[in-house]
Amino acid sequence: MKDILKNTNSAPNHTIYDVIISGAGPVGLFLACELALAKCSVLVLEKAENPNSTLKKLPFGIRGLSAPSIETLFRRGLLNDLELHKHFKNPHAGQENRQAGHFAGIPFYADHIDYSKWKYRLPSSTATILLSEMEELENVFIRRAEALAVTIKRGFAITDFHQTEDSVTVLSDNASFHAKWLVGCDGSRSIVRKAGGFEFAGTEPEFTGYSAHVDITDSEKLNPGRNVTSKGMYLQSQPGYIILQDFDGGAFHNSEIPITLEHLQDVLRRVSNTDVTLTKLHIATTWTDRARQATTYRNGRVLLAGDAAHIHAPLGGQGLNLGLGDAMNLGWKLAATIQNKAPEGLLDSYYTERYLIGEQVLDWSRAQVSIMKPDPHARALHAILRDLIHTPDGATYIAERVWGIHTHYNLGGNHPLIGHSVPNFEFEDGTTIGDLMHNGLGILLDFGNTIFLKTLAEEYDSIQYISAKAKEQFGLSAVLIRPDGFIAWTSDGETDEQSLKEAVMRWFAK
Repeated sequence: MKDILKNTNSAPNHTIYDVIISGAGPVGLFLACELALAKCSVLVLEKAENPNSTLKKLPFGIRGLSAPSIETLFRRGLLNDLELHKHFKNPHAGQENRQAGHFAGIPFYADHIDYSKWKYRLPSSTATILLSEMEELENVFIRRAEALAVTIKRGFAITDFHQTEDSVTVLSDNASFHAKWLVGCDGSRSIVRKAGGFEFAGTEPEFTGYSAHVDITDSEKLNPGRNVTSKGMYLQSQPGYIILQDFDGGAFHNSEIPITLEHLQDVLRRVSNTDVTLTKLHIATTWTDRARQATTYRNGRVLLAGDAAHIHAPLGGQGLNLGLGDAMNLGWKLAATIQNKAPEGLLDSYYTERYLIGEQVLDWSRAQVSIMKPDPHARALHAILRDLIHTPDGATYIAERVWGIHTHYNLGGNHPLIGHSVPNFEFEDGTTIGDLMHNGLGILLDFGNTIFLKTLAEEYDSIQYISAKAKEQFGLSAVLIRPDGFIAWTSDGETDEQSLKEAVMRWFAK
């Protein structure tokens, strides 16, 4: 249900912000935090007047944070602020046959996963998956954003914008705002994307999905857990909280017809092949597996991130993680550009790196939908995948994809760690590399005490030099880490000064 929003501020706003962000969801708020951490002035405009919607409070608002998102929160000192996950058991806690996730509704289990294949995940590494709520995440980011002097204005729906070579003017009803840059984090129906003329290419939906809170008189007629049937899929996560997939080509979702109790009961009965009875509809929403991606994430001084840049079915909950990854990648690059500290092409690398990651997630979503379709070919594939997932190799492969274990950017170089998230090196005093990344700077990590490394790092105010021994170093002597935690350069012996200088100059400017 859409809010009807009006603001009465008709006075012109003469403040020129470094960045205006459209959308105060987790992605927009976290991006605001990253930019403000780098000393940029940020305004967040959010169309909703009330940040707390009913849907966010329901079990449907619970999301699984994957390894890259958890590392991101840890590296910015935010992980301890999350509370919900502390009430759930670790899915890898050694309990026999404990479900650790799913692919297309097919569960994979913790005791099938071969964790030894992930040799760069140290004992000090953060968890591979944690549960959180959208509302909880937003509240954590709001507190951080406010502490960093981010301005958040609610009840301001962006209606249009226009840009010049050096600025963007954003219109919201009778108000206008000015900034050097605009970033659309305003969701799947992004006004920024539409007004900016971004092409949104992809595939049309196969189903209408439903998330609903209802009263059921005979819930025992529904099987527990996630059930892929000959007509679709249903899941009762808790008594009265149901999720459905009805393979109607997205027709009902696209029709915008209100969801009634009778309609929902009809769909549930057909998909579950039961005569279950619903007596009350508290709240419901629909969604689809439409998979689309902007063909570019930048148009002049306007950028996209999160669902504004890519949408797909929420199977496996990867949309939030993908958006947080966008924000972590974009924040330091845009800040460096604003402050004239960006090497040539730095901001363009946001699109080249994140587009490929987004493309992989969209295909991952499409693959799941393909084997959930109610036809004989899909059921045959489903049976084969089910057998494979129940093997160590299959479970390990699915887990590392779902949890983002091997998220990688092609940054060149020969060492297998280049382009991957830095292992959470633990030093002799008990601190870890993640503990030292709260300030958002890059790091030149020297496992020895090399004068050249220290001298080079001191030439750049966006790089901190750290000389320390780690408990496990994987044979490395030095590592260059970008502000987003990805490794840009390594040395496993005598330092190649020229290759290090080239890596530093590629990602940092004096």
